[in-house]
Amino acid sequence: MDEKPTTRKGSGFCSLRYALALIMHFSNFTMITQRVSLSIAIIAMVNSTQHQDPANASTEGPVMDLLSNQSRGIKDFSTRAAVYQWSTETQGIIFSSISYGIILTLIPSGYLAGIFGAKQILGAGLLISSLLTLFTPLAADFGVILVIVIRTVQGMAQGMAWTGQFTIWAKWAPPLERSKLTSIAGSGEDVGSVWVLHHPLCGRINLTGTGLAFYLLHLCIGCVCCVLWFTVIYDDPMHHPCISVREKEHITSSVAQQSSSPRRSVPIKAMVRCLPLWAIFMGFFSHFWLCTIIITYLPTYISTVLHVNIRDSGVLSSLPFIAASSCTILGGQMADFLLSRNLLSLITVRKLFSSLGLLLPSLCAVALPFVTSSYIATIVLLILIPGTSNLCDSGFIINTLDVAPRYASFLMGISRGFGLTAGIISSTTTGFLISQDSESGWRNVFFLSAAVNMFGLIFYLIFGQAEIQSWAKERTLTRL
Repeated sequence: MDEKPTTRKGSGFCSLRYALALIMHFSNFTMITQRVSLSIAIIAMVNSTQHQDPANASTEGPVMDLLSNQSRGIKDFSTRAAVYQWSTETQGIIFSSISYGIILTLIPSGYLAGIFGAKQILGAGLLISSLLTLFTPLAADFGVILVIVIRTVQGMAQGMAWTGQFTIWAKWAPPLERSKLTSIAGSGEDVGSVWVLHHPLCGRINLTGTGLAFYLLHLCIGCVCCVLWFTVIYDDPMHHPCISVREKEHITSSVAQQSSSPRRSVPIKAMVRCLPLWAIFMGFFSHFWLCTIIITYLPTYISTVLHVNIRDSGVLSSLPFIAASSCTILGGQMADFLLSRNLLSLITVRKLFSSLGLLLPSLCAVALPFVTSSYIATIVLLILIPGTSNLCDSGFIINTLDVAPRYASFLMGISRGFGLTAGIISSTTTGFLISQDSESGWRNVFFLSAAVNMFGLIFYLIFGQAEIQSWAKERTLTRL
């Protein structure tokens, strides 16, 4: 009985690996709130209709404003919003700057996490990102360049934190539970987006200018998350002091085919020639293109196209992420259900959820420009886009754990790099297109996103696989 524990005894929701999934959920929640908060704050920061005298509507911000008029009461000052002269192109660069930072550290942090362990790298990234959150509103008063620099460094920290998760899941997640565990962890991003867009502090304090209290709250949440991470998370189940014997044996026997050696060369040439990997990379590129637009520009779209005020736009902007969080978890549960009952093969499940996650949001995006006259139809489509898009989490998003579990963190770093490259391009392109003409600009944005999604889907359906690649099985690898 002890030598061969049953799956039932080793896979309960009260097990330690599900506790780790919840902590990663909290970590992703923390990072996305730090990232998305500026998306809704910027509406007030650049809105020229805020109650501010034209003479004071400059890039100097509220601090210099207060110094130049000492007779104004603090209470009166706190009810006014800073207005910065940032064009839509500049806003696109600010939004994409955090992606520049993430992409700089994805590959090196993924490689180092595979060698030295993910706990320290991920924890350090979380802490640095949390500390930099507090400096973002302060930096705006010193110029847009400093905002971009801080957001870039914050992105570098988040890149360290994100890739380390997949090193841990390669050792902690049994194959038949990977979709569930990773979906629980990944849904933290959607829950965080809901919280930051719907929380009453976000609309109220961002409307009053700097929003320091809101960002201070982010800092506190990040520090709590770091404490949990450093005390509860371990790189593998073999060294965790609190894990039960049954669960340890269940996990280690399930992932027994994976090498536990931390020191190994990376078969770069074999990876470059591997079409199943390129299928994953193209899937990430397509998926992140549209998702980044929704995350960064949704409050702006609701404010400018639907003409909804800032507070209400925060509430409406949160609805799509509620749907996304639900679809992420339900998709993971459904995918593992199909696998555990042997209803579909692994590659069929991966391609099915990838198809749903790329095709359905594309159809919604194409339809969106034609229903702007209908408030309800527009909101429904905006909810469906991120909701259906997150079905990809049970598709190509975790496919690297299938094809090369030994190099999961390194390859997830590269995959995320492709996704963030798409996010950088799409954010900048969106800012440029809507600056030319709002109506036709948004239409071109959504049509282009649908085309990119279709390209990624076709490529993945043709070349995607779910078997462990031969170069990922080998213990002795030829160096370049």
